[in-house]
Amino acid sequence: MNHSVLMAIVILSPLVGFLINGFRYKKHSANVAGVIATLAVAISFISAVLLVTDLVGMAAESRRIAVTFFEWMAIDKFKVNAGFVVDQISAIMVLVITGVGTLIHLFSIGYMHHDKGAAKYFAYLNLFIFNMLLLVLGDSLLVMFVGWEGVGLCSYLLIGFWFTDAEKAAAGMKAFITNRVGDAAFLLGMFVLFMTFGTLNFHELNALAPTTVEASWMGAVTLGTLFLFIGATGKSAQIPLYVWLPDAMAGPTPVSALIHAATMVTAGVYMIVRLNPLFIVAPNTMMVIAVIGAATAVLAATIGMTQWDIKKVLAYSTVSQLGYMFLACGVGAFGAAMFHLMTHAFFKALMFLGSGSVIHAMHEEQDIRKMGGLKKYLPITHVTFFLGWLAIIGMPPFAGFFSKDEILAYSFFSPMGSPILWAAGALGATLTAFYMTRLMALTFWGKSRVPSHVHPHESPALMTIPLIVLAVLSVIGGWIGIPHVIGEHLGHIPNVWEHWLDPMITKIPNLGHFDASTEWVLMGCSVGLAVISASVAYQFYVKSPETPKKIAESIKPVYNLVYNKYFVDEAYFGGIINPLVNLGKNMWYYVDVNFIDKCTYWAGDLVRGMGSLGRSLQTGNMQQYAMYIGLGVVVVLSYVILG
Repeated sequence: MNHSVLMAIVILSPLVGFLINGFRYKKHSANVAGVIATLAVAISFISAVLLVTDLVGMAAESRRIAVTFFEWMAIDKFKVNAGFVVDQISAIMVLVITGVGTLIHLFSIGYMHHDKGAAKYFAYLNLFIFNMLLLVLGDSLLVMFVGWEGVGLCSYLLIGFWFTDAEKAAAGMKAFITNRVGDAAFLLGMFVLFMTFGTLNFHELNALAPTTVEASWMGAVTLGTLFLFIGATGKSAQIPLYVWLPDAMAGPTPVSALIHAATMVTAGVYMIVRLNPLFIVAPNTMMVIAVIGAATAVLAATIGMTQWDIKKVLAYSTVSQLGYMFLACGVGAFGAAMFHLMTHAFFKALMFLGSGSVIHAMHEEQDIRKMGGLKKYLPITHVTFFLGWLAIIGMPPFAGFFSKDEILAYSFFSPMGSPILWAAGALGATLTAFYMTRLMALTFWGKSRVPSHVHPHESPALMTIPLIVLAVLSVIGGWIGIPHVIGEHLGHIPNVWEHWLDPMITKIPNLGHFDASTEWVLMGCSVGLAVISASVAYQFYVKSPETPKKIAESIKPVYNLVYNKYFVDEAYFGGIINPLVNLGKNMWYYVDVNFIDKCTYWAGDLVRGMGSLGRSLQTGNMQQYAMYIGLGVVVVLSYVILG
């Protein structure tokens, strides 16, 4: 089929689904709305597969399907087309978004079947997919920004979907406002790059990227990429703009799986990989990205160790895993970042949907202290969640092992990396193994703490089928990127992932060959630490549940600090939000009420007084008017005669 037609179907099919469900938003049937929405995304997925199939058939160096529908704007030298591209990078994203998105839509039919606003929910979900496709398929930063803002709007609508609950509505607003801070920096980044290169088209920007490294902090490329990265910290929940993501768990659980696992939160990583020829020549920006990514990975992992809400644990895990992706970008391993983005989409979407299945079974209960022993009531959910757990803690041969190991290896060997960055990544992996095992133990294993009035049961097939598919992908999804050091011992298995992305990724300057012995040692360390950490967590939360309480009590100040998320929210309120609110109140009182309002009142009174004077002269009495005329004549004549 014609590429233009296929591209149009990929992008517009979810929009059609949005319009259909949008017009029937008051309908209560989740089945009809869900089928419409799921079909819309499934059609988009099939079209994407056809496009990517054609892409695979092209020569490696010329793999690029570009479609321009019309000229969007032309102002002097500034020209932007409504253009879209499928290449090696966007092909991965479009398959993940539409493929995983279809499964999440399917799961939602079962999860939202009781909700009266199901049609509206599915309309928002389709609109989100449409905007996400604009973001990843757009051929320029400006088209990407349209999708960037669109997914921000949809996240606000979906996170605050149950807006009659004040806490949930506030979570939606928090996500929206926090992202606007990052978006302002994104705009500045676009301005700097356009002023420097005269274009916002990705292909042209990458072609115009300097060939020499820019050492200055104030260089155009460094400034432009730094601003873009700040934008990415908002969308992808990195320090200091990560605070919205854990609160965003207020939305329906499939929303968490879609937005916070497979799509929106990875937009920042995708944007950096898309512009990797520019970022690689700005070492200062790269260093900032690597440090922020490593710090975020560790910080979020520590918080995840103390949370009791099943979705909050997964939320902090997402923040931490995104930190890994940025760490990879910062050391120049853009391919590894995309690899982890893909495998994370599989196992994190699986775990979010699995938590949805648990919450569904527990009658909306999310506190893992009130669970335990659920594996016998939810066998499919347990087995699939178990596979996701093995993938996220990096056990071989599950998907997360290969992608995480590649990031750690580059963090150590890359000239832009260091043993410190590797140690931070290994620490994050160790903490991940602990808190994810804690989550498994408190939810599925050990003694049941389920209240007597709750009778857990397995979810219907509409919800378990997506779990099974994602579980399979969580197991085998990493096999396309088996590192050379392992592949050589397994019959010279090629690293398909590396070959696929190779033409699109700029080589890391001065990168030598990985030392095989060192790589095995690093790999053994990360896996060994994860096994020990998981074993300790199992011992604590299954065999000896009193031990964690004693430890927490013995280090109470530290535990409270971590449990309260390092009081970052409080610091934001105390240092930024409350002063701004007070400033706004003072501006309203002193400037608006006591100055501007009073000025307008004074001006109004003056005009009204002058009007009253004029009105007093207009009595309709002809004799009075004649007297005024006579007085006027006398005054004029007196002036002429005497003057």
